[in-house]
Amino acid sequence: MQQNQQSPSITMKDVAEKAGVSTATVSRALMNPDKVSAATRQKVESAAQAIGYAPHVLTRNTRRGETQTILIIVPDICDPFFSEIIRGVEETAAKQGYIVLIGDCAHQNQQEKSFLNLMLTRQIDGMVLLGSQLPFEASTEELRNLPPMVMGNEFAPEMSLPTVHIDNLTAAFEAVNHLLQLGHRDIACIAGPEETPLSQYRLEGYIQALRRNGLTVDPRYIVRGDFTFEAGSQAMKQLMSLPNPPRALFCHSDIMALGAMNQARNLGLRIPQDLSVVGFDDIELSRYWDPPLTTVAQPRYQIGREAMLLLLEELQGKRVNSGSRLLDAELKVRGSTAPVAKTKK
Repeated sequence: MQQNQQSPSITMKDVAEKAGVSTATVSRALMNPDKVSAATRQKVESAAQAIGYAPHVLTRNTRRGETQTILIIVPDICDPFFSEIIRGVEETAAKQGYIVLIGDCAHQNQQEKSFLNLMLTRQIDGMVLLGSQLPFEASTEELRNLPPMVMGNEFAPEMSLPTVHIDNLTAAFEAVNHLLQLGHRDIACIAGPEETPLSQYRLEGYIQALRRNGLTVDPRYIVRGDFTFEAGSQAMKQLMSLPNPPRALFCHSDIMALGAMNQARNLGLRIPQDLSVVGFDDIELSRYWDPPLTTVAQPRYQIGREAMLLLLEELQGKRVNSGSRLLDAELKVRGSTAPVAKTKK
């Protein structure tokens, strides 16, 4: 009998509905058939074949037991911050014979089923998550059947995943303290999204630095953005419209810092004479901006490399404790910060 060709839109959920079982049962029946009854296995296999759900791929993966393929989930593939992390993952994976697929969460609604499908059908051996959330919804039972996962860059304790990251709170504290040591007191913050853990830690570092120096935190000086150039530009407009505009600025990403600097220049401000700016990440562009950006340098390649090494340990059957593997960050002082200019009387 001729086998139906799989449509890209067909998912495990479709098989489950066709067979009248849960997606978890479909996963077990196709990948661990010994865990279900013969009748259930037959029902699922028939449903998969009837709607053309990649039985050839499933058979191949079951026979081999592994795919030598890793999936990286990236919050936004257009953000240059992630390029070095991805390179760290890819080069480390390649040395062990693995290839790497990249999933972009910027279009999560369209990709959600595909990501979960890859995981549940074991078409990948493991996943490196560069954001703070899984790119799909899954039941507790489904989560137990997923391949190994590690988290790079973010730290979300509630997910109980092995994690590689920096101390974002301390790094932010030191960045703001640099501005304080230069004599600045009117320091604003362009923060990342509130739901992002690293943004929460960086904001706390900003707040602690101000309070430790006896300064009151002005909520008007805290503006949120989405890690884009445009967000930094819009935040700068908002801050400079205040009755007492800031004289210094701490940004949760280099991209937002560069957007803010560009807008400041459009408003006639000189950097660093009129406004000192500190970014976060040390992307390559920050070194070549005019003036070069003072920023917190994250060891991005090492984050990717260490995350992949953790995943390899799991794939080799070694017990990897969930929790954090902390790497060092460093403040790179460049031309975008200077001592506060004395006001002429």
